[in-house]
Amino acid sequence: MLNNKSIQRATVIPVLAYSNVHQAAAWLSAAFGFTVRLRIGDHRVQLNVGDGALTVRELRANEFNAPLGVGCSITIRVDDADAHCAHARAHGAQITQEPTTHPYGERQYNATDFAGYAWTFSQSVADVHPQDWGGTAENL
Repeated sequence: MLNNKSIQRATVIPVLAYSNVHQAAAWLSAAFGFTVRLRIGDHRVQLNVGDGALTVRELRANEFNAPLGVGCSITIRVDDADAHCAHARAHGAQITQEPTTHPYGERQYNATDFAGYAWTFSQSVADVHPQDWGGTAENL
């Protein structure tokens, strides 16, 4: 794949719409620890998320009839779910599930941002084979 400095290197890049992209980028950076990679006018901001990527774009008037966040969630891997949760809470994130360790080897918490998007932050705490918790592995 050709490297292009104008786009994030991640294979999958979620794009979320917000009414004010600069406010969204600032909030996501403060609450969730993302960093701004590139600003494109007043309509788009590319963010670094660890070794992944996220783009926020301008929400155009009457674009969606449903509330933001419906049917959408984003999972981000972090090094310390508890510390990340405390930081996010201190910056206004609504924590909808406290950090919990699951049988599949992940410690996760769920949060909702100021625009209603659902986020899961996940810390790997064990290397557990999917068959050990009821999963069906296909292409590990």
